[in-house]
Amino acid sequence: MSGLQASPLERPLEWDSPLFLMARAQFEQALPYAHVSPMVAERLSFPERALIMSVPLHRDDGTLEIFAGYRVQHSTVLGPTKGGIRYDPEVSLGECAALATWMTWKCALLRLPYGGAKGGIRCDPHALSPHELERLTRRFTSELVKEIGPQTDIPAPDMATNEQTMAWMMDTYSMLKGHAVPEVVTGKPISVGGSVFRREATGAGVVMCAERACERLGLELAQQRCVVQGFGNVGGIAASELYERGATVIGVSDISGGMHSEAGVDVPELHAYVAEHGSLEGYDRCERITNEELLELPCDVLVVAAREDQITDANAANINANLVVEGANGPTTLEADAILAERGITVVPDILANAGGVTVSYFEWVQDLGRLFWDRDEIRIKLADKMDDAFDRVWSVAEEKGITLRPAAMVAAIREVAGALETRGIYP
Repeated sequence: MSGLQASPLERPLEWDSPLFLMARAQFEQALPYAHVSPMVAERLSFPERALIMSVPLHRDDGTLEIFAGYRVQHSTVLGPTKGGIRYDPEVSLGECAALATWMTWKCALLRLPYGGAKGGIRCDPHALSPHELERLTRRFTSELVKEIGPQTDIPAPDMATNEQTMAWMMDTYSMLKGHAVPEVVTGKPISVGGSVFRREATGAGVVMCAERACERLGLELAQQRCVVQGFGNVGGIAASELYERGATVIGVSDISGGMHSEAGVDVPELHAYVAEHGSLEGYDRCERITNEELLELPCDVLVVAAREDQITDANAANINANLVVEGANGPTTLEADAILAERGITVVPDILANAGGVTVSYFEWVQDLGRLFWDRDEIRIKLADKMDDAFDRVWSVAEEKGITLRPAAMVAAIREVAGALETRGIYP
Protein backbone atom coordinates (compact mmCIF):
# COMPACT_ATOMS: atom_id res chain seq x y z
CA MET A 1 0.00 0.00 0.00
CA SER A 2 2.83 2.39 0.88
CA GLY A 3 4.20 2.05 -2.65
CA LEU A 4 1.02 3.66 -4.01
CA GLN A 5 1.15 6.68 -1.74
CA ALA A 6 2.94 9.82 -2.86
CA SER A 7 4.32 12.35 -0.42
CA PRO A 8 1.77 15.19 0.00
CA LEU A 9 4.37 17.69 -1.24
CA GLU A 10 5.00 15.68 -4.42
CA ARG A 11 1.50 16.53 -5.61
CA PRO A 12 0.53 20.06 -6.65
CA LEU A 13 -0.40 22.17 -3.64
CA GLU A 14 -3.23 24.67 -3.50
CA TRP A 15 -0.87 27.65 -3.79
CA ASP A 16 0.98 26.30 -6.84
CA SER A 17 -0.15 29.10 -9.15
CA PRO A 18 2.04 30.37 -12.01
CA LEU A 19 2.97 33.40 -9.89
CA PHE A 20 4.01 31.30 -6.88
CA LEU A 21 5.96 28.92 -9.11
CA MET A 22 7.72 31.98 -10.58
CA ALA A 23 8.65 33.17 -7.08
CA ARG A 24 9.90 29.70 -6.19
CA ALA A 25 11.88 29.45 -9.44
CA GLN A 26 13.64 32.74 -8.64
CA PHE A 27 14.54 31.27 -5.24
CA GLU A 28 15.85 28.05 -6.81
CA GLN A 29 17.90 29.96 -9.40
CA ALA A 30 19.66 31.86 -6.61
CA LEU A 31 20.39 28.80 -4.43
CA PRO A 32 23.61 27.72 -6.24
CA TYR A 33 25.12 31.10 -5.39
CA ALA A 34 23.79 31.31 -1.82
CA HIS A 35 25.55 28.17 -0.52
CA VAL A 36 22.93 27.27 2.09
CA SER A 37 22.20 23.85 3.53
CA PRO A 38 19.62 21.49 2.00
CA MET A 39 17.52 21.94 5.18
CA VAL A 40 17.34 25.71 4.66
CA ALA A 41 16.58 25.35 0.95
CA GLU A 42 13.76 22.89 1.59
CA ARG A 43 12.15 24.82 4.47
CA LEU A 44 12.11 28.15 2.68
CA SER A 45 10.57 26.64 -0.47
CA PHE A 46 7.13 26.59 1.13
CA PRO A 47 4.97 29.06 3.09
CA GLU A 48 4.62 28.14 6.75
CA ARG A 49 0.85 28.51 6.78
CA ALA A 50 -2.07 29.65 4.66
CA LEU A 51 -5.64 30.55 5.57
CA ILE A 52 -8.71 30.63 3.33
CA MET A 53 -11.96 31.97 4.71
CA SER A 54 -15.42 32.99 3.61
CA VAL A 55 -16.25 36.58 4.50
CA PRO A 56 -19.98 37.39 4.65
CA LEU A 57 -21.18 40.89 3.83
CA HIS A 58 -24.61 42.44 4.24
CA ARG A 59 -24.95 44.60 1.14
CA ASP A 60 -26.64 47.97 1.32
CA ASP A 61 -29.75 46.51 -0.36
CA GLY A 62 -30.12 43.95 2.45
CA THR A 63 -28.81 40.92 0.55
CA LEU A 64 -26.01 38.71 1.86
CA GLU A 65 -22.93 38.04 -0.28
CA ILE A 66 -19.96 35.80 0.52
CA PHE A 67 -16.43 36.78 -0.48
CA ALA A 68 -13.24 34.69 -0.39
CA GLY A 69 -10.56 35.94 1.98
CA TYR A 70 -6.91 34.85 2.25
CA ARG A 71 -3.82 35.27 4.43
CA VAL A 72 -0.50 33.53 3.78
CA GLN A 73 2.49 33.68 6.15
CA HIS A 74 5.70 32.56 4.47
CA SER A 75 8.33 32.68 7.21
CA THR A 76 8.58 33.54 10.91
CA VAL A 77 12.31 32.80 11.15
CA LEU A 78 13.34 36.45 11.56
CA GLY A 79 10.27 37.64 13.47
CA PRO A 80 6.56 38.35 12.98
CA THR A 81 5.28 38.31 9.42
CA LYS A 82 4.51 41.52 7.57
CA GLY A 83 2.58 42.18 4.40
CA GLY A 84 -0.23 43.93 2.63
CA ILE A 85 -3.95 43.38 2.31
CA ARG A 86 -5.34 43.79 -1.21
CA TYR A 87 -8.92 43.97 -2.49
CA ASP A 88 -8.99 42.80 -6.10
CA PRO A 89 -10.97 40.38 -8.32
CA GLU A 90 -7.73 38.44 -9.01
CA VAL A 91 -6.78 37.74 -5.38
CA SER A 92 -6.04 34.04 -4.87
CA LEU A 93 -4.13 31.76 -2.55
CA GLY A 94 -1.34 31.37 -5.10
CA GLU A 95 -0.98 35.11 -5.61
CA CYS A 96 -0.83 35.68 -1.84
CA ALA A 97 1.75 32.87 -1.45
CA ALA A 98 3.98 34.40 -4.12
CA LEU A 99 3.74 37.89 -2.67
CA ALA A 100 4.35 36.60 0.87
CA THR A 101 7.48 34.82 -0.37
CA TRP A 102 8.80 37.98 -2.01
CA MET A 103 8.04 39.91 1.18
CA THR A 104 10.26 37.52 3.16
CA TRP A 105 13.19 38.29 0.85
CA LYS A 106 12.39 41.99 0.88
CA CYS A 107 12.40 42.21 4.68
CA ALA A 108 15.55 40.09 4.95
CA LEU A 109 17.34 42.17 2.32
CA LEU A 110 16.60 45.38 4.24
CA ARG A 111 17.56 43.61 7.50
CA LEU A 112 14.14 44.12 9.06
CA PRO A 113 13.10 41.70 11.86
CA TYR A 114 10.17 40.34 9.84
CA GLY A 115 9.11 37.48 7.63
CA GLY A 116 6.74 37.83 4.70
CA ALA A 117 2.95 37.66 4.57
CA LYS A 118 0.20 38.72 2.17
CA GLY A 119 -3.57 38.57 2.17
CA GLY A 120 -6.71 39.99 0.73
CA ILE A 121 -10.30 39.61 -0.36
CA ARG A 122 -11.38 38.56 -3.83
CA CYS A 123 -13.79 41.35 -4.72
CA ASP A 124 -14.29 44.34 -6.99
CA PRO A 125 -13.78 47.21 -4.52
CA HIS A 126 -15.18 49.73 -7.03
CA ALA A 127 -18.51 47.88 -6.94
CA LEU A 128 -18.80 48.31 -3.17
CA SER A 129 -20.01 51.40 -1.32
CA PRO A 130 -17.86 52.96 1.44
CA HIS A 131 -20.18 51.44 4.07
CA GLU A 132 -19.89 48.00 2.42
CA LEU A 133 -16.10 48.28 2.33
CA GLU A 134 -16.06 49.12 6.02
CA ARG A 135 -18.32 46.19 6.97
CA LEU A 136 -16.29 43.82 4.77
CA THR A 137 -13.01 45.01 6.30
CA ARG A 138 -14.28 44.70 9.86
CA ARG A 139 -15.63 41.19 9.30
CA PHE A 140 -12.40 40.14 7.57
CA THR A 141 -10.40 41.48 10.53
CA SER A 142 -12.57 39.60 13.01
CA GLU A 143 -11.96 36.39 11.03
CA LEU A 144 -8.21 37.07 11.23
CA VAL A 145 -8.06 38.10 14.89
CA LYS A 146 -6.32 34.88 15.97
CA GLU A 147 -3.83 35.07 13.08
CA ILE A 148 -2.67 38.69 13.24
CA GLY A 149 -1.10 40.71 16.04
CA PRO A 150 1.85 43.03 16.79
CA GLN A 151 4.13 40.07 17.56
CA THR A 152 2.69 37.59 15.04
CA ASP A 153 1.50 39.15 11.76
CA ILE A 154 1.18 42.85 10.92
CA PRO A 155 -0.98 43.83 7.90
CA ALA A 156 -0.50 46.95 5.76
CA PRO A 157 -2.22 48.57 2.76
CA ASP A 158 -1.88 47.18 -0.75
CA MET A 159 -3.95 47.31 -3.95
CA ALA A 160 -7.28 49.13 -3.38
CA THR A 161 -6.71 49.42 0.38
CA ASN A 162 -5.47 52.54 2.13
CA GLU A 163 -5.09 54.41 5.42
CA GLN A 164 -8.83 54.19 6.09
CA THR A 165 -8.81 50.42 5.59
CA MET A 166 -6.00 50.10 8.11
CA ALA A 167 -7.85 52.35 10.57
CA TRP A 168 -10.89 50.03 10.38
CA MET A 169 -8.66 46.99 10.88
CA MET A 170 -6.87 48.58 13.84
CA ASP A 171 -10.15 49.67 15.44
CA THR A 172 -11.82 46.27 14.99
CA TYR A 173 -8.81 44.42 16.42
CA SER A 174 -8.64 46.88 19.34
CA MET A 175 -12.35 46.48 20.11
CA LEU A 176 -11.95 42.70 20.19
CA LYS A 177 -8.89 42.97 22.46
CA GLY A 178 -10.42 45.56 24.77
CA HIS A 179 -7.70 48.20 24.41
CA ALA A 180 -6.06 50.27 21.67
CA VAL A 181 -3.47 48.32 19.68
CA PRO A 182 -2.15 50.76 17.03
CA GLU A 183 0.89 48.55 16.31
CA VAL A 184 -1.27 45.72 14.87
CA VAL A 185 -1.23 47.35 11.41
CA THR A 186 0.90 49.90 9.59
CA GLY A 187 -0.01 52.44 6.96
CA LYS A 188 -2.59 53.99 9.31
CA PRO A 189 -3.65 57.65 9.49
CA ILE A 190 -1.33 59.73 11.65
CA SER A 191 -4.22 60.42 14.05
CA VAL A 192 -4.23 56.76 15.17
CA GLY A 193 -0.50 56.11 15.26
CA GLY A 194 0.51 56.24 11.62
CA SER A 195 3.90 57.47 10.50
CA VAL A 196 4.64 60.52 8.42
CA PHE A 197 6.17 59.63 5.04
CA ARG A 198 4.60 56.11 5.02
CA ARG A 199 2.37 56.82 1.99
CA GLU A 200 5.26 58.21 -0.06
CA ALA A 201 7.83 55.65 1.11
CA THR A 202 7.57 53.00 -1.63
CA GLY A 203 7.71 55.46 -4.51
CA ALA A 204 10.51 57.43 -2.85
CA GLY A 205 12.48 54.22 -2.30
CA VAL A 206 12.10 53.32 -5.98
CA VAL A 207 13.71 56.60 -6.98
CA MET A 208 16.46 56.24 -4.35
CA CYS A 209 17.34 52.93 -6.02
CA ALA A 210 17.13 54.46 -9.50
CA GLU A 211 19.52 57.22 -8.44
CA ARG A 212 21.92 54.74 -6.83
CA ALA A 213 21.87 52.58 -9.97
CA CYS A 214 22.56 55.61 -12.15
CA GLU A 215 25.56 56.49 -9.98
CA ARG A 216 26.92 52.94 -10.35
CA LEU A 217 26.43 53.15 -14.13
CA GLY A 218 28.20 56.51 -14.32
CA LEU A 219 25.02 58.48 -15.05
CA GLU A 220 23.28 61.45 -13.46
CA LEU A 221 19.58 60.93 -12.70
CA ALA A 222 18.74 64.56 -13.49
CA GLN A 223 19.84 64.02 -17.09
CA GLN A 224 17.76 60.89 -17.68
CA ARG A 225 14.55 60.56 -19.68
CA CYS A 226 12.10 58.45 -17.67
CA VAL A 227 8.89 56.52 -18.25
CA VAL A 228 6.65 55.47 -15.34
CA GLN A 229 4.04 52.74 -15.76
CA GLY A 230 1.44 53.15 -13.03
CA PHE A 231 0.33 56.44 -11.50
CA GLY A 232 -1.04 55.23 -8.19
CA ASN A 233 0.52 55.26 -4.75
CA VAL A 234 3.88 53.96 -6.02
CA GLY A 235 4.14 55.21 -9.60
CA GLY A 236 2.60 58.58 -8.87
CA ILE A 237 5.06 59.29 -6.06
CA ALA A 238 7.97 57.94 -8.14
CA ALA A 239 7.02 60.25 -11.02
CA SER A 240 6.93 63.21 -8.62
CA GLU A 241 10.30 62.29 -7.09
CA LEU A 242 11.89 61.97 -10.55
CA TYR A 243 10.37 65.30 -11.64
CA GLU A 244 11.58 67.05 -8.48
CA ARG A 245 15.13 65.68 -8.96
CA GLY A 246 15.30 67.20 -12.41
CA ALA A 247 14.73 64.09 -14.53
CA THR A 248 12.47 64.40 -17.60
CA VAL A 249 9.37 62.24 -17.30
CA ILE A 250 8.32 61.62 -20.90
CA GLY A 251 5.51 59.13 -20.24
CA VAL A 252 3.16 57.88 -17.53
CA SER A 253 0.13 55.61 -17.45
CA ASP A 254 -2.67 54.44 -15.20
CA ILE A 255 -5.61 52.07 -15.65
CA SER A 256 -7.07 54.38 -18.34
CA GLY A 257 -3.98 54.09 -20.54
CA GLY A 258 -0.80 56.05 -21.13
CA MET A 259 0.35 59.45 -22.25
CA HIS A 260 3.56 60.60 -23.84
CA SER A 261 5.35 63.88 -24.43
CA GLU A 262 8.94 64.00 -25.68
CA ALA A 263 9.30 67.43 -24.06
CA GLY A 264 8.26 65.94 -20.71
CA VAL A 265 4.91 65.76 -18.95
CA ASP A 266 3.88 68.17 -16.20
CA VAL A 267 3.71 65.73 -13.28
CA PRO A 268 2.17 68.16 -10.73
CA GLU A 269 -0.54 69.02 -13.26
CA LEU A 270 -1.28 65.31 -13.77
CA HIS A 271 -1.64 64.81 -10.02
CA ALA A 272 -4.05 67.76 -9.85
CA TYR A 273 -6.08 66.25 -12.71
CA VAL A 274 -6.27 62.85 -11.01
CA ALA A 275 -7.31 64.48 -7.72
CA GLU A 276 -10.21 66.18 -9.52
CA HIS A 277 -11.27 63.42 -11.95
CA GLY A 278 -10.14 60.17 -10.29
CA SER A 279 -7.88 59.00 -13.13
CA LEU A 280 -5.98 60.26 -16.17
CA GLU A 281 -8.84 59.32 -18.48
CA GLY A 282 -9.86 62.40 -20.39
CA TYR A 283 -6.54 64.22 -20.00
CA ASP A 284 -5.70 65.43 -23.51
CA ARG A 285 -2.66 67.68 -23.21
CA CYS A 286 -0.31 64.84 -24.23
CA GLU A 287 -0.28 62.15 -26.88
CA ARG A 288 -2.51 59.28 -25.71
CA ILE A 289 -0.97 55.81 -26.02
CA THR A 290 -1.68 52.35 -24.66
CA ASN A 291 0.05 50.84 -21.64
CA GLU A 292 1.74 48.40 -24.01
CA GLU A 293 3.10 51.23 -26.16
CA LEU A 294 4.27 53.07 -23.06
CA LEU A 295 6.49 50.18 -21.98
CA GLU A 296 8.27 50.25 -25.35
CA LEU A 297 8.97 54.00 -25.47
CA PRO A 298 12.66 54.85 -26.02
CA CYS A 299 13.92 56.15 -22.65
CA ASP A 300 16.80 55.91 -20.20
CA VAL A 301 14.91 54.73 -17.12
CA LEU A 302 11.70 52.65 -17.11
CA VAL A 303 9.85 52.37 -13.80
CA VAL A 304 7.26 49.56 -13.81
CA ALA A 305 4.90 50.30 -10.93
CA ALA A 306 1.57 48.79 -12.02
CA ARG A 307 1.23 45.07 -11.26
CA GLU A 308 2.57 41.58 -12.06
CA ASP A 309 3.55 40.20 -15.49
CA GLN A 310 4.02 43.46 -17.41
CA ILE A 311 7.34 42.69 -19.09
CA THR A 312 7.12 39.24 -20.67
CA ASP A 313 8.77 37.21 -23.41
CA ALA A 314 6.31 38.88 -25.79
CA ASN A 315 7.62 42.42 -25.27
CA ALA A 316 11.04 42.14 -23.55
CA ALA A 317 12.86 42.38 -26.88
CA ASN A 318 11.10 45.71 -27.50
CA ILE A 319 11.98 47.39 -24.20
CA ASN A 320 13.94 50.53 -25.10
CA ALA A 321 15.33 51.49 -21.67
CA ASN A 322 18.86 51.25 -20.30
CA LEU A 323 17.63 50.76 -16.73
CA VAL A 324 14.43 49.10 -15.48
CA VAL A 325 13.35 49.70 -11.89
CA GLU A 326 10.58 47.48 -10.50
CA GLY A 327 8.14 49.45 -8.36
CA ALA A 328 5.53 46.67 -8.59
CA ASN A 329 5.88 43.10 -7.33
CA GLY A 330 6.72 40.53 -10.00
CA PRO A 331 6.34 42.79 -13.06
CA THR A 332 8.99 40.89 -15.06
CA THR A 333 8.62 37.21 -15.94
CA LEU A 334 11.50 34.74 -15.79
CA GLU A 335 11.66 34.55 -19.59
CA ALA A 336 11.69 38.34 -19.91
CA ASP A 337 14.37 38.60 -17.25
CA ALA A 338 16.68 36.41 -19.32
CA ILE A 339 16.02 38.47 -22.46
CA LEU A 340 16.73 41.77 -20.67
CA ALA A 341 19.94 40.36 -19.18
CA GLU A 342 21.09 39.15 -22.60
CA ARG A 343 20.44 42.64 -24.00
CA GLY A 344 22.51 44.23 -21.23
CA ILE A 345 19.59 46.10 -19.64
CA THR A 346 20.10 46.57 -15.90
CA VAL A 347 17.06 45.60 -13.79
CA VAL A 348 16.75 46.75 -10.17
CA PRO A 349 14.52 43.94 -8.81
CA ASP A 350 11.29 44.40 -6.89
CA ILE A 351 12.51 42.98 -3.58
CA LEU A 352 15.05 45.82 -3.48
CA ALA A 353 13.44 48.66 -5.44
CA ASN A 354 10.03 48.70 -3.75
CA ALA A 355 11.19 47.86 -0.22
CA GLY A 356 10.79 51.47 0.94
CA GLY A 357 7.18 50.83 1.96
CA VAL A 358 7.87 47.94 4.30
CA THR A 359 10.91 49.76 5.69
CA VAL A 360 8.86 52.77 6.77
CA SER A 361 6.15 50.37 7.95
CA TYR A 362 8.84 48.93 10.23
CA PHE A 363 9.62 52.45 11.44
CA GLU A 364 5.90 52.97 12.13
CA TRP A 365 5.68 49.71 14.10
CA VAL A 366 8.73 50.65 16.19
CA GLN A 367 7.28 54.11 16.85
CA ASP A 368 3.92 52.63 17.90
CA LEU A 369 5.57 50.14 20.24
CA GLY A 370 7.61 52.90 21.90
CA ARG A 371 4.91 55.61 21.60
CA LEU A 372 7.64 57.92 20.34
CA PHE A 373 7.41 59.45 16.87
CA TRP A 374 9.98 60.84 14.41
CA ASP A 375 9.56 63.71 11.95
CA ARG A 376 9.53 63.47 8.15
CA ASP A 377 13.16 64.46 7.60
CA GLU A 378 14.41 61.94 10.17
CA ILE A 379 12.40 59.13 8.55
CA ARG A 380 13.56 60.04 5.06
CA ILE A 381 17.19 59.99 6.19
CA LYS A 382 16.72 56.61 7.91
CA LEU A 383 15.02 55.22 4.79
CA ALA A 384 17.79 56.45 2.49
CA ASP A 385 20.41 54.84 4.76
CA LYS A 386 18.56 51.49 4.65
CA MET A 387 17.96 51.57 0.88
CA ASP A 388 21.53 52.60 0.04
CA ASP A 389 23.00 49.93 2.32
CA ALA A 390 20.84 47.21 0.75
CA PHE A 391 21.59 48.40 -2.80
CA ASP A 392 25.34 48.42 -2.15
CA ARG A 393 25.27 44.90 -0.70
CA VAL A 394 23.31 43.61 -3.71
CA TRP A 395 25.66 45.33 -6.17
CA SER A 396 28.65 43.77 -4.38
CA VAL A 397 27.14 40.27 -4.59
CA ALA A 398 26.40 40.80 -8.30
CA GLU A 399 30.00 41.80 -8.97
CA GLU A 400 31.42 39.01 -6.78
CA LYS A 401 29.31 36.27 -8.37
CA GLY A 402 29.12 37.66 -11.90
CA ILE A 403 25.31 37.63 -11.87
CA THR A 404 22.53 40.16 -12.42
CA LEU A 405 20.95 42.18 -9.63
CA ARG A 406 17.88 39.94 -9.21
CA PRO A 407 19.68 36.73 -8.21
CA ALA A 408 22.17 38.89 -6.30
CA ALA A 409 19.33 40.40 -4.26
CA MET A 410 17.91 36.92 -3.67
CA VAL A 411 21.31 35.62 -2.53
CA ALA A 412 21.76 38.50 -0.09
CA ALA A 413 18.26 37.95 1.30
CA ILE A 414 18.49 34.15 1.49
CA ARG A 415 21.75 34.41 3.43
CA GLU A 416 20.07 36.60 6.06
CA VAL A 417 17.21 34.13 6.61
CA ALA A 418 19.48 31.09 6.36
CA GLY A 419 21.77 32.40 9.09
CA ALA A 420 18.84 32.70 11.49
CA LEU A 421 17.30 29.37 10.46
CA GLU A 422 20.56 27.47 10.87
CA THR A 423 20.98 28.99 14.34
CA ARG A 424 17.40 28.30 15.41
CA GLY A 425 17.07 24.89 13.77
CA ILE A 426 13.80 23.04 13.15
CA TYR A 427 11.48 22.44 16.13
CA PRO A 428 11.17 19.86 17.60
